[in-house]
Amino acid sequence: MTHPLRYDGVTMLCPVCASAFAASGRRRYCSDACKQRAWRDQRAEPRPSGRVAPAETVYACPSCDTRYLGQRRCPDCNLFTTSLGPGAPCPHCDEPIALIDVIPDYQPNPKRPR
Repeated sequence: MTHPLRYDGVTMLCPVCASAFAASGRRRYCSDACKQRAWRDQRAEPRPSGRVAPAETVYACPSCDTRYLGQRRCPDCNLFTTSLGPGAPCPHCDEPIALIDVIPDYQPNPKRPR
């Protein structure tokens, strides 16, 4: 008696989980879960690259007006901070400074030409 796992016409491997299953018709996946996972993986969208990283964003506390670079919660007031936009530490005093403070007409462009 021959073992059916040796014949590709009888069994095949699932491309998602690599388990052997009985071939029938044009079936490519062993289960509906593997079929759905493969469909989602094929249609996964890449993350948008036009966003500013949180570490490069200046935030300000609404209560004490303290500025933070990349920190979304004020440790003193325990409140969420508001975003002021992209920025960096000041080269003279090392305090976080937003681009809108340096360039008054600065308007971030969310849709950059490709």
